[in-house]
Parts: sequence; C-alpha cells; structure tokens
Amino acid sequence: MAKMKILIITDDYLPKSKKVSAKMLHELACEFYKLGHQVCCVTPNNYSDSAHEVINEIEVFRFKTGAVKNTGKLKRLINELRFSNKVWKLVNKNNLKPDAIVYYSPSIFFGKAVIKLKKHFSIPSYLVLRDFFPQWTIDHGIIKQQSLIAKFLRYYESVNYQAASHIGVMSPANLSWFNSYTDKRYIENCSVLYNWVDTDSLDSIAPNVEFRQKYALEDKVIFIYGGNIGFAQNMQNVVNLAYQMRSYSQAQFVLIGQGDEYQLVANAIKKFELNNILLLPGVSQKEYFSIQKIADVGLFSLHKDHKAHNFPGKILGYVSQPLPVLGSVNSGNDLMELINKRNAGLVSLTGDDSVLYANAIKLLDKRCRQEYAMNAKRLAKSVFSVESAAEKILDVFVGKRSEN
Repeated sequence: MAKMKILIITDDYLPKSKKVSAKMLHELACEFYKLGHQVCCVTPNNYSDSAHEVINEIEVFRFKTGAVKNTGKLKRLINELRFSNKVWKLVNKNNLKPDAIVYYSPSIFFGKAVIKLKKHFSIPSYLVLRDFFPQWTIDHGIIKQQSLIAKFLRYYESVNYQAASHIGVMSPANLSWFNSYTDKRYIENCSVLYNWVDTDSLDSIAPNVEFRQKYALEDKVIFIYGGNIGFAQNMQNVVNLAYQMRSYSQAQFVLIGQGDEYQLVANAIKKFELNNILLLPGVSQKEYFSIQKIADVGLFSLHKDHKAHNFPGKILGYVSQPLPVLGSVNSGNDLMELINKRNAGLVSLTGDDSVLYANAIKLLDKRCRQEYAMNAKRLAKSVFSVESAAEKILDVFVGKRSEN
C-alpha cells in the first residue's frame, strides 16, 4: 500500500480532552503512523492556546474559535457554524496537502470544508459517524420535527453526509436504521465501523490505590460510570438502581463526569440519602483511567427513547481493562446481544428495572466478575481493536483512490 498523508478533522482532541472520542481518534492516528502514513489533525483550540504541537508523532493544528464545550446551546451553534471556514483557512495557511481525510461526527459542521478539500485535492474522505444529530433531539422532544431549527440543522447534517466518500456507523443495527433514515441514499458507501480502542493503552497507567482509602471504599464492589452525565444516558436509571441496591452494603456506585443531569443525580443523592453513590466532576483521561483501574464493574445507561443504537464509548475502556459490563439499552440496540452473547457482561433493556437490579446483584460475586472480565478482554481484541478500524478505513481509501 502506498503511504499517504492523512488529515483527521474533529472538534475535540488530546491532550486535555476528557472525551473518549478524542482518545479514539488519537489512537487511530497513531495506528496510521505505525503503518507508515503521515498524519495530522485539525481541531478547535478548546483547551490549548497552541496553534501547532506534536503529540506522539502526530501533528496537531488548532484553529481559534469560541467555546463549543460546556457552554450554552446558542453560543455553541454560532461557534460551530464557523468550523468549515476555519478548517479550510488553516489547511491552506499551513500548506497541508492531504491524500485522504478522516472526519468525525459530532460535529455536523465540517461537511462544507470536506467538500472543498476533496475537490481541491481530488481525494477521498471517510466520515466516522457516531451520533445522529439532530434526530436524537427530535426523538426526545428537545426540538420539534418541523421547526425552523430542525430544518436548519438537517441541512448541515445532509451536507455532512454528502461530503463523505464513505460513512462508517457503529453497529449493524445502526447501519439498518441509517439506511432507512436516509432512504438508502448512501447504501453503496456505508458500512459498519465499530468503536475502537488500543487494547494495550491502559497497561502503562498505574491504578489509583489511594482512591479507595480516600473515600472509605476498601471493601466495596465499585460500579464505575465515566463520561457524560446527561439526558441521553437517562441518569435516573442509575439513580433507581442505586436506590434498589441500598441494602447491599458492599455495593458502591462511583460516577465521574459532567452533563445536564449532573444536578439531577446530586439532588437525588441528597433527597434519598444515597450514600452508595459517589458523584465526582470530570477529570483528565489519565486520572479517570487510574480510578477505573481499581473498580470492579463498568456501568453504562442509554435512554429508552433513542431511535438510533449507540455504542457508548466508555465501554471501550471497560472491556480493554478489562471489567465486566453492566448496562441498559434502548430496544433494538444490538450492543445488548453483542455483550451478552460474548459473556462480557450483563445488558438489559432500559425500563426493565428488575432485570438490571438482578444483573447488578449477580456481579457482586467475585468469581462471576472474573469470568465476565476475561471474556470482555477477548471481545475488545476481536471486535473493538484499533488495528481493525484502521484497516477498514485504509481499505476504503485504497478502493476510492483506484476509482479516480
């Protein structure tokens, strides 16, 4: 395979990002580099004042923009609308001449830049599609189907898809849903690209052995939840589980992150005196994984009203450590079958509180946890490896370039 200059475009990147997507994209970039390709990343300066830096041999170029993380919706929208223009200018200013583009969604606002870059350099592009926005906001009644804002956002969503030579969605159920949602317009150029992880990436991170002592959790079975604490995750589901588990003194829930339901959880802890929930604000990725290293079970939750079928990124950290997975999903989400069939954990439907409760009790048993954890590691290597993701994307690039 001829060596390429690969441009990655994303709205968030390391080293300061706390999001799994940033870690995923850096691991993908490093895998491309390991295979002999030259890689650079273009991203907003959400956390850094540096316009250019090199991270593990990956060149990172940052463009100035206003806040797009942890800010008001209107302010975020205005700033994200500037993304494509900023990307185009930055690529030209730094004389970047890519042979292929990988861009990540969310955000939906890189499409116009990708179209211009594809045309200018006659190159293929690959959209890593992880979020069906604005559809999920419509599903949850946050915005109305026929509203002006919905039509406005759908326009940019459509441009984002049209910019792609190929689209990778995160599961077979998502592929089926997406093809139906888009009236099969992209069926010839769309396939499954599972979330990925460098399965050895956590080996170098030392466990935070002081954490249990600091919070008096020495003899507890820790159910850890890391990431967005928001509406899409239905955090009331986690609160309900903790409430049911009060009589099991060995069970402790540790929730680390931020989001629009953080206060909901905080209020519930106070109202119901849920001493079995420890709620902490988001921390750096390295610090989070050092805490995850001393946990016993990886926890996740998805809102039952989702129409699309997300594979939460936090699962990557769980299975690569490995931890047994405990979770609940919306109906039709094939993540449940994947985890349960591989005996990597126990996943049920959101709303089936009694099943989730029974699964949590089962995972209080150490021998049970160890068995599921072993299978979780096998799942990480066979399905969620960064090597597999890189190979699939590169195969598309080779095919698309040969067509030109």
